[in-house]
Order: sequence, then structure tokens, then C-alpha cells
Amino acid sequence: MAVTIKDVAREARVSVASVSRVLNGHDNVKTDTRKRILAAVQRLHYTPNGAARSLITRRTETLGALLPDLYGEFFSELIRGIDIAARARGLHLLVSSSHGDADEAAAALRTMRGKVDGLLVMSPYADADFLRRNLPPTVPTVLVNTPQAPENCATLNVDNRAGAYAMVEHMAGLGCRRIVFIAGPEDNYDARGRREGYLEAMRKLLPDRPVHIIQGAFTDRSGYLAGRELVEHGPRPDAVFAANDMMAIGCLSALHEAGLTVPDDIALAGFDDIPLARYVTPTLTTVRVHIAELGEKAIERLVRQIEMPEAGIPGHHVLRTELVTRDSCGTGSHTPIRPRRKAIHYTK
Repeated sequence: MAVTIKDVAREARVSVASVSRVLNGHDNVKTDTRKRILAAVQRLHYTPNGAARSLITRRTETLGALLPDLYGEFFSELIRGIDIAARARGLHLLVSSSHGDADEAAAALRTMRGKVDGLLVMSPYADADFLRRNLPPTVPTVLVNTPQAPENCATLNVDNRAGAYAMVEHMAGLGCRRIVFIAGPEDNYDARGRREGYLEAMRKLLPDRPVHIIQGAFTDRSGYLAGRELVEHGPRPDAVFAANDMMAIGCLSALHEAGLTVPDDIALAGFDDIPLARYVTPTLTTVRVHIAELGEKAIERLVRQIEMPEAGIPGHHVLRTELVTRDSCGTGSHTPIRPRRKAIHYTK
């Protein structure tokens, strides 16, 4: 017969309530008692009955995460942060992707209903109407890098605008005057913030210089095509600032193919600081987003809503960025620099 919690209690010479407190992660159990219970669990090969626990706690011990994509280093790092925070709390993850489609995003959220205790949502389609139609108001939800936030949702956003402003400021400080920007998808919240930061910086710091924006898609292929366009349709810029690192790396390939040297002929920078950015040649100057930390903090705020509903919604928080200078802009210092323009943190 299967081992029960009563068997564990008998083996450890404690009450069933004490075993339950230990298995549910409560700290109001003496250290020696906890050790005795865990030893009994191991000796008896006891596995808690998840279905029975769910009936008692009315929880699934599972969190849902809806992301716009699962491909690429950015999302790998983000999922890593989410997974670290969830596993540290003994929780499971149900991860889905919208694949750039609003209907897919809505279907994923409907599928998760009743299967998760809370939701982490990162979607360019998460406007007020979409959220009202697809998010049950009683399910704790944290929105990540999402344009609109209803009152019943906490938010965690990256200060994309300040990060982009700081990069243009850095390039202008190096003497660059013709700075081309490779933009991300027009319907993407992060891409819009980074574009706005570029435009604001150009307007304030280089008012006599025209802006030059090439549309990209946050992929290395779109960055490569943007680099080809720059090479073939001059005049050559002093610097290229790509709205994410993958486009910068694609652009770097196109510039190399054309016989141009980075940074001697053209300075180059990206945004995100994915792990690959420090291993390309030359190493990539970029705006650092603490990607794994973004996932971890989102889960922390979500769990807080689930476990302490009486505390209310955690509110809105902006995650600051850092300017990281490397060889592709000619400095090679590898030193993170806080943007001069500070991000504002909103918390309750």
C-alpha cells in the first residue's frame, strides 16, 4: 500500500500537523523535528498526494506564464529566472507562447484557467480590452513589459526609454553625429519605448542632425538586412544603435561582409545584454536588462499576491537598465554605467 502522511508522522514520532507544516514549507517547526521528519520522508519514500493537497488548499501549486515567444537568448534567460524563482518555492510552471498572434495569446490564457494559481503575462496584445476579455479578475496576475495595466494587476516594466536615451548620449559623447537606429516591431511595447528614447535623445542632444530609423523585427536576420541597407544606400553613419542585441549581431555580420570594421568604421550597439553579447567579436556595447532578475521579480510579486491577498496588489514597478560599454563602440572598458537619466520606481 502507498505510504501516507500518517505513516511519516508515526515514523518521525510527531503529529500529522507537524509533518504537514514541514512539507508545506512553514518555518514554525523546530530544527531537530524538521530534520527527523525529512529523514522519515526519505526512508519511507513518501510522495505527497498533490490532488489531495489541492482539495485542501484550493491551489494547484502551478503558475502560468504567457510569453510572446520562446525562441532566442532573451527568452531563455527570462524563463531561467522564472524557473529559479518558482522552484525555490516548490511551484510548477505552465509556459505557453502567443507566437506573435493575439488569438493564440487569448487561447493560451483560456487554456490555463483553473490550472494555475496565478499568471505572468508578457504580451504586446495585452491592452485593456484584451485583458478584460481574457483574464479572470480573481486570478492573481503580473504583467511584464505590457502597455496597460488594470487595477487588479501588478506590473513590472523595463525602463526602455531611459536605456535608449543613455545609449545615444554615450554615442554622442564619443563624437558620433550620424546615429542610425534599427527599430523593433511596431506593435511591441519594449520596441516603442526604445524608439522613443532614441528620438528624445536625438532631439535634445543632436538637434541639428536628422534621425534615421530602419525598421527591424528583433531578429538577427532583420538586423543583417538593415546592415545591408546601410552599406548599399549610404551615406555611411558614424554609429548604429539596434533596439536589441540580436539585430546588432546580425548587423555586425553585414558590416563585416562589406569589409567595414567595427568600431573603426562604424560604432555599433545593442540592447538587452544577452549572454552572446560578450562573446561576439568585437564584444558588443549594449544596454543591460537584468533578464533573469526580471523573471525572478515577476514571480516574487505574483507569489506575494497569491499568498497574501489581504496585502493588495503590489502595484507598478520599473526595472532600471545599465549601459555596458565594450569594444564595439571603441571603449572596451566592459564597465556597467548607470544611465544619467534615472528611472522612476513606482511601488505600493
